Amino acid sequence: MVRVLRSTVMEAPVEQIWEVLRDFNGHDRWHPAVTASAVERGEPSDRVGCVRRFRLEDGSELREKLLTLSDLELTFSYCLLDTPVPLFNYVAHVRLFPVSDGDRTFWEWESRFDTPKGREQELADLVGDEIYRAGFAAIRAHLGLEE
Repeated sequence: MVRVLRSTVMEAPVEQIWEVLRDFNGHDRWHPAVTASAVERGEPSDRVGCVRRFRLEDGSELREKLLTLSDLELTFSYCLLDTPVPLFNYVAHVRLFPVSDGDRTFWEWESRFDTPKGREQELADLVGDEIYRAGFAAIRAHLGLEE
């Protein structure tokens, strides 16, 4: 099983970052890889169990299910249901922590998944860099934060 962990410190209060991230269907407004997204069956995007279907820049479609969401702990987890990328048993966790020194936010994004043998590093880099690190930069841009 592959484990990918990326983290960063955002120059913004945790409440500001959480307000954007807790919308499970809002990633099409800030992540550069996502062009469109909708929650199936019209469910609220913060309902555990809801499924988002979204399209990437290359036209591929994915489906992800919200597994947990905690406003108290500032965390959520989700899994991939359908993807053209060979990421099997993919489960991701997003966690925010307040950094009291300067009113900043520590953001951790982690996932575990299986891949075809020999593609572990390639797919770990894809997830870690093109999804997670690109997401960090996109949130900074979306909120007008400095790097």
